[in-house]
Amino acid sequence: MKKNGVNMEDKKRDPIAKILLGFHFFYILACVVVLGVIVYIQCAYRLEPKYERLFKPNSAKILLRPERGSILAKDGRLLAMSSPMYQVEMDPSVRKAEFAHKPDSEKMWLQDARKLSAGLAKIYRDKSADQYYNAIVQARKNNRKYLKIGYLIDYKTLQEVKRLPLFRRGRFKGGFLPKTIDTRQYPYGNLARRTIGYVKNNYGDCNNAIGLEGKFNYALHGKEGYEWMRLSDNRQRIHNYDSSWVKPKNGYDIRTTIDIDIQDIADRALREQIMTSKKVQGGCAIVMDVRTGGIRAMVNLLRDSSSNLLYEGLNMAIGRSGEPGSVFKTASLMSLLEDGKIESLDEEIPTNHGRLKYFKPDWHVVDYEKKTQKNTMSILHGFEISSNYMFRKLIIDNYGSNPQKFIDQLYSFKLGADFEFDIEGLRSPYIPTPNKGNWSATDLGQMAIGYNVELTPLHTITFYNAIANKGTMQKPYLVESIENNGKVVKEFGPKLLNGRICSKATADTLTRALKSVTRDGTAKWALINSACEVAGKTGTSRIAQGSGGYIDSKGRIQYQATFVGYFPADAPKYTTIVVMYSYPGSGLLYGGTLPAKAFRTIVDKLYVLDPANGETVSKKGPMPKLNKREN
Repeated sequence: MKKNGVNMEDKKRDPIAKILLGFHFFYILACVVVLGVIVYIQCAYRLEPKYERLFKPNSAKILLRPERGSILAKDGRLLAMSSPMYQVEMDPSVRKAEFAHKPDSEKMWLQDARKLSAGLAKIYRDKSADQYYNAIVQARKNNRKYLKIGYLIDYKTLQEVKRLPLFRRGRFKGGFLPKTIDTRQYPYGNLARRTIGYVKNNYGDCNNAIGLEGKFNYALHGKEGYEWMRLSDNRQRIHNYDSSWVKPKNGYDIRTTIDIDIQDIADRALREQIMTSKKVQGGCAIVMDVRTGGIRAMVNLLRDSSSNLLYEGLNMAIGRSGEPGSVFKTASLMSLLEDGKIESLDEEIPTNHGRLKYFKPDWHVVDYEKKTQKNTMSILHGFEISSNYMFRKLIIDNYGSNPQKFIDQLYSFKLGADFEFDIEGLRSPYIPTPNKGNWSATDLGQMAIGYNVELTPLHTITFYNAIANKGTMQKPYLVESIENNGKVVKEFGPKLLNGRICSKATADTLTRALKSVTRDGTAKWALINSACEVAGKTGTSRIAQGSGGYIDSKGRIQYQATFVGYFPADAPKYTTIVVMYSYPGSGLLYGGTLPAKAFRTIVDKLYVLDPANGETVSKKGPMPKLNKREN
């Protein structure tokens, strides 16, 4: 309908359209406001902590410890391993409030507690049943929630404890609170302890750890993980799946060069000889594989002055350097042979009554002159009797005008240089040089016989191992590989330390000289009739007592006695060194006595241990005559 040309229906619809348009803009504005509030809440708004705790579950970040890797012997036997142990704790106050008005129930609980105490005393054997019972009752009276029971136990013992009265009822009725503790176990006890090292647990502080545990902690330790835990409705901690989680990475295993059977043989041999004399303070022994330089055994024993027991204390094999004495004469002889100063061990040297300028007479030479009525001595015999006069004269006559030439040779033999080793604590060797102000007229003669120089037992055995290896020097090492579940991650293995330090001819000549020492020389009595022929050298030296020289304030002298060699002499498999240290006193300790005897025991045991040295059974033999059996 139209009125005055205006459509009345359109006019009625105009207010409706306006209302709808108003609603349209209102909702658009509301959406903008809501969107703004959301952006504000997400980006800028921070709920006050006191209200945040009401809406947000209480979560805690829990560190997940990795399992520490194992240390393995050469054949895979465990030298160090991670193992769970258990500490039992008890809640003595359990059900005390419940039994407050039930005297009979409380009496029965106490009766079970007495039975429990008897069982604990029988299993732990550290306290009497009455002591355990009194501790439980007293803790219950004082409403203590935790009472430590005994010491760490293994899983098998835990199951025994778990079956005892009260404890068999569990945590809430019997107060049984076992706690799992990861521990580090050493199956062979103190055997090779200073070499293997020691940590209290799988994740302990290894900053001061010794041995392989310390040096290879980066591989053994693994990598920590973490997870977030929250409280459930029944107040139990459960995994919070709304948060991140990182799985721990367990540590790698370390496979060593140690042969635990050889380690045990060397330990027993050294221990036996040290205990025969109260003047011996301690000693060390190393057994090295000739071909590879792998260390099969490293023993370090110190005597406890109060208990007289031997224990693995200081790693003397690498951490104690000193003047090696006559075992150094082999290096002097090697230098003379390599430089062509002498051509044969049978060359004769004037004896001169064992006298040399600046030095005391050599009474070994004087005795030789009286016995033989000769005024000359062969170099070989001088080596056999370890004549100081002989080697002082040879070195001074041939290097006196140029001492640096001799010292350069010693460095070429790696006797004056450091090298990296698989455990920390290797002491640096010391060799004086003539271009420094502390050089004296006697230094060259003293160096010739193993004084005024300092070596560790490891440096000495490395040098002798090179002679056994026909002049090729292998780097001594303790770790074969780093492994992950049996798969090699990183391999170490044999390495040359200095290549060839002497010719094969020189090595053969030195072997002849070293065989003479054990057959006719200073080690004859200790090594006579050994299981196989040995090439080796004795050494006896005084130990410097600080600035006071070799005699301390009480007039006492301390000695270092050494025997080092390899066997079988003509086809060497092992090089071994035994070093012993005396207490300060007046008694001598010779390398040809206790150290050589310990060496002899090692030789005999290893020779028998090697299946190649057993008797061979012939493939053919007489067959017994069989008679035909009659039915």
